[in-house]
Amino acid sequence: MVFRGLRLHIVRPPSSDTFQQSWIASGRILFLIAVSGLGAIGLVVLSALWAGTESDAAALDRQRQLVNARLREQVTQVAHVIGQFGNGYLARVHPASRAAGVSSSLDMVLTTATGSAISQTAMSAFGYDQAFVVDEQAHLLMMADAQTEKRYRWMKPLLLPLLQDARLAVNQGAISNERTPSSMENRLANAARPNRALANLMRLEGRPTIVGVVAINEAPQGQDQPTRQFLIVVRFIDGAALDELSRQQGLNGARFARTADADENEVAFQIDATSNGEPIGFIVWRPDLPGSRVIGRLMPALSIAALVIAVLFSVLLVRLRSSLGDLKKSELHARQLALHDVLTGLPNRAMFAMRFDECLADTQDSVERFAVALLDLDRFKAVNDTFGHAAGDELIRMAAERVRSLLRPGDTLARLGGDEFALLLRDIDDDQILPAICEAIVAELAKPFPLLKGEAVARVGGSVGVTVVPDSGRNADDIMRYADVALYEAKVGGRGEWRAYSPSMDGGRNARDILKNELREVLAKGVASAHGTQPDPIANRPDFGSLEVHYQTIHRAENGYRASGAEALVRWRHSQRGLLTPASFIPVAEEGGLIDALGFWVLREACKAACNWPENGFVAVNVSPSQLRRPNFAEEVFAVLQETGLAPSRLELELTESSLIEDNSDVYTVLKSLRSRGVQISLDDFGTGYSCLSHLMRFDIDRIKIDRSFVSLLGSKANGAAIIGAMVALSRNLGISTTAEGVETEYQRDFLTALGCTDLQGYFFSKPVPLCELHCFRQPEGAAGLVRIVPKAIA
Repeated sequence: MVFRGLRLHIVRPPSSDTFQQSWIASGRILFLIAVSGLGAIGLVVLSALWAGTESDAAALDRQRQLVNARLREQVTQVAHVIGQFGNGYLARVHPASRAAGVSSSLDMVLTTATGSAISQTAMSAFGYDQAFVVDEQAHLLMMADAQTEKRYRWMKPLLLPLLQDARLAVNQGAISNERTPSSMENRLANAARPNRALANLMRLEGRPTIVGVVAINEAPQGQDQPTRQFLIVVRFIDGAALDELSRQQGLNGARFARTADADENEVAFQIDATSNGEPIGFIVWRPDLPGSRVIGRLMPALSIAALVIAVLFSVLLVRLRSSLGDLKKSELHARQLALHDVLTGLPNRAMFAMRFDECLADTQDSVERFAVALLDLDRFKAVNDTFGHAAGDELIRMAAERVRSLLRPGDTLARLGGDEFALLLRDIDDDQILPAICEAIVAELAKPFPLLKGEAVARVGGSVGVTVVPDSGRNADDIMRYADVALYEAKVGGRGEWRAYSPSMDGGRNARDILKNELREVLAKGVASAHGTQPDPIANRPDFGSLEVHYQTIHRAENGYRASGAEALVRWRHSQRGLLTPASFIPVAEEGGLIDALGFWVLREACKAACNWPENGFVAVNVSPSQLRRPNFAEEVFAVLQETGLAPSRLELELTESSLIEDNSDVYTVLKSLRSRGVQISLDDFGTGYSCLSHLMRFDIDRIKIDRSFVSLLGSKANGAAIIGAMVALSRNLGISTTAEGVETEYQRDFLTALGCTDLQGYFFSKPVPLCELHCFRQPEGAAGLVRIVPKAIA
């Protein structure tokens, strides 16, 4: 009945546009991942192709260098060979002629017969294709047939420059054996060496040719030099020489071509003339390309690997997108649950607060009138106590559906908790709208509620308290307080009625203040009794009853479901209102600053009672967020344990998730101190509040308690088992005990045991009972039983 925490920590859920933008952003991220993956695959393939291409280029350049070096070597070899030939002739033939008495003039001038012999020797002994002996004017000095003479006449114009160079070199005493395309000095390298030969690379008869020239006569020292004679040798390199070159250098299919007419798989190497550097032809061959060979062998494997990676990456992207979609849906569902009541599907306290704030903002500068109403079922507790929580939950759902059917489309019905509801009725300028809605609600709730498939019928009724805005102001806290006061007046007036707030109701009749003062008196009397003192009789205080601690047993999900502990639950046995549950007075205690004193009174009474239980039995005590934020809370708990003599390991403090939502460092210090001395810590109503898994590890929780709202879904909704199974699996993996609350049936007991819950609690085993009726610990070997309650109507 108390509307608490309405405006605190309210987070507006993102709009559909926000989720759409988030979805688009996620799609872009997936697209970038896909592009990056494909780019990585392409980069690998391109890297392999580049490496192969570079390897081919290096191999081809190496082959060209080897061919060039081999050609130079052959030119040098021709110069060297004919130089040796010329030196041998001068050293042996001329001395032999002089020894035989040949005249000086004949000694210095070779005969045509001798020239022919020299030519034949050069061709037969050294394998030259042609050899000529000529004088300085390039006239043949040898016997030759007509074909040879004709061949020489065609070659003579091309041989004259080389012969002129040889003549000049001889005259200067420095003849080179090699020419280079760059300069005369380079062409005359090795000129002063003993062989005194010169060789050039040129084109003769349209063919690449090595031509060598060497002087084969020389006057003795001090004598006049007669006309010089020279030996000219010709070696074509497009025939046998090219074949030899191909074998030595590994040139596949080497051939000579006048133009660069290489096929697709061939390369052409240009041969330049030694004298002027002009191209004289091309050597064409199929190069050995190791890179292409390696790529050819690896490409099928690379292609298959790239295809497999692409397929796997595509599957991964599809699964990732699907998972992202499921995550988005789960997030939307979680946000939906965060703003809606699980049991009824109605807006919860958070959403009602949001809509209330929006309504206040919309009507801030307008004359629109709206109303806020609080609704409370009158005899709901009797249904819970008689038929169990399953019937109570069914009653809540049916009542919510009946009220919702009476509202207009723009109205809001929210469940605040328990049997408390709130209504936001907009646009009530017509004075007949508000009375008509409230009277219809009261009349509808007064009708019987068939429960448990018709096996029981409950008549509960409902009370409604209404306040109108702006008649009662525009402050949200005041508006809710006025509605609460009106609800209290409706209940005091006989229940089953509705009341609209009027200022006269505040004259000492404020429901919250009245209950707060009564609780203060009862608590003072209970604390005094606990310390063995009596309250002052002179004060003549009225009797508002007394506080009691009831215990609901907790049973192990094994070994016959024996009782292992009990949860301490405070009750107020009011002298006029009967037995009140915590929902009726705990909110008032929190507002009036009485919750700490009340909590320690319950803690002390529970520890006293547990001292008489078997040594393995524990007691669970609820702790409010206010108590937990006290810096000396741990020392106060230790003082109670020392006073009562209860072992710390037998005390279990139950916290709500809202106690940890602020993640206060003082709370962490307090819990750490308690656990260091052996006190057990449990998290109550797990999954219904601001659930944060990090709390389980950061605060080192020993037990989680699954809320009854999830247990009630077993057998009715498929996702109930999935949610509980996930919680149990989580606790098992973290080594945390699990207690399922609200066990009402044998089916729920067996199902929760099969899921792996370590402990069970609920009406199936025992209702909360006073200490004097708690018999299970007196007979620890007895199995917990259930007294079947015959369904009946509640008047």
